Formats: sequence, structure tokens, C-alpha cells
Amino acid sequence: MVGRKAWNFYASPKGAESSSIAYSIIETAKANNLNVFKYLTYLFKELPNTPFKEEPELLEDYLLWNENVQANYK
Repeated sequence: MVGRKAWNFYASPKGAESSSIAYSIIETAKANNLNVFKYLTYLFKELPNTPFKEEPELLEDYLLWNENVQANYK
């Protein structure tokens, strides 16, 4: 399993969880042939200003397999 030994050194369970979420997003972006840097930059710029609590369906616009994401971040 990739990264298993490195995950033993996180200072807290929250740190390990955050790292595994980031790792999952990055690997899924690679699997979808996206430019990981461009995709993460897009997420970090857009997500903080998106009202997910009021409109949870907006999350669909940011998923890796969304047609617009596929077209703009390859």
C-alpha cells in the first residue's frame, strides 16, 4: 500500500485523515488524466466561496468526472 509507512508519523488522527483525503483527491485526479496542479488551484480558489450549505448540489460542479472539469483541467 502506497504511503502506509509515512502515515505512521502523523501527529494526530486529524492530520492523518486530512492527508489521506488530499492523497485520494490527487490520485483520483491523476486517474482521470487531469492536471493535478491546475485542478487543485481551481478547488482552492473556488470552494471557499461556494455556498454548499444552502445549495449542496453545487458540489457536482467540482467533481473530477464533471464534464466542465474534464474539459478545463486536462
